[in-house]
Amino acid sequence: MALAVLAACFAMIGPAAAQDEAGFQAYLQTLRAQAAARGVSRATLDAVMPTLTLNQRVIDLDRAQPGANPNAGVPNFAPYQAQHLTAALIANGRNAYQAERSRLQRIEQQIGVPESIMVAIWGHETSYGRVMGGFDLPRALATLAYEGRRRELFADEFIAALQMMDRGVSRAQLVGSWAGATGGPQFLPSVYLRLARDGDGDGRVDIWASRADTLASIGNYFANAGWRPGQPWGLAVSVPATFDRSQVTNRLLSPRCLKVFARHSAWKTMAEWRRLGLVPLTRDWPGDSVLATLLEPDGPGRTAYLLTGNYRVILDYNCSNFYALSVGLLADAVER
Repeated sequence: MALAVLAACFAMIGPAAAQDEAGFQAYLQTLRAQAAARGVSRATLDAVMPTLTLNQRVIDLDRAQPGANPNAGVPNFAPYQAQHLTAALIANGRNAYQAERSRLQRIEQQIGVPESIMVAIWGHETSYGRVMGGFDLPRALATLAYEGRRRELFADEFIAALQMMDRGVSRAQLVGSWAGATGGPQFLPSVYLRLARDGDGDGRVDIWASRADTLASIGNYFANAGWRPGQPWGLAVSVPATFDRSQVTNRLLSPRCLKVFARHSAWKTMAEWRRLGLVPLTRDWPGDSVLATLLEPDGPGRTAYLLTGNYRVILDYNCSNFYALSVGLLADAVER
């Protein structure tokens, strides 16, 4: 952006905002140097860097995230479930599931990830491609890198977005959430570079307009994260009123998503859980040797869940118990 244009922009905003914009423009020089050092072409840098301005809306949204308050309590799952697992989402999911069966079956046969899980992720992330976000990714990611709360993460994602352009993705396609997720799977740019796949054989990886590419990419993500074919994500159970929770206390500390995993019990086999009096509510018991952990998202006396290692793969996509539970429950619903 020419200096005259920048000066005109500063003249139209307040002193504090102008100072932030000036700081942002100075930071872009550092970001450009980092991108160039990582191999981003000069043509892409020249096309993108002069167009960037600070996006205060992105900063406001980042600071409003629940994770920004470490002292916030954990709400019950039931209100979240009612809001995020609606009849419309389930009905649209069943329609998408049936419409894409041949494609989904082929992907599951190739990599072992259930068709319903791919559809459920697609539904939760973008309502089956209907809502993919309207933020310009390079601008949003550069803004978040400048903000500094997670500078290294977002600087890397900004550079990855430019590398996507070097691979042929157009700037017009680089639109998504304020936090940098894009396309039907809502992949961050670095995830796109690693795991997005061409599902329709046209030689391009278009997770914005191609359902085939979107579903193949989601399936590839889950296969890469360690999905175990033949195991469910989990199952709803009732816990007896006399159950002694002290005997299943989890004494391990997770190296990531500590608060998420702290709510899980110790791991036991399905046979052990059965002997402790738990009763399945929606499906038969998996194999006796399958390991699972217990989660009671609404506390004792309400629906609980036994969660397998595949549930942790869903958490790898979005490390939130409520998100992962709702994905699993949607997957169960769409294939009924």
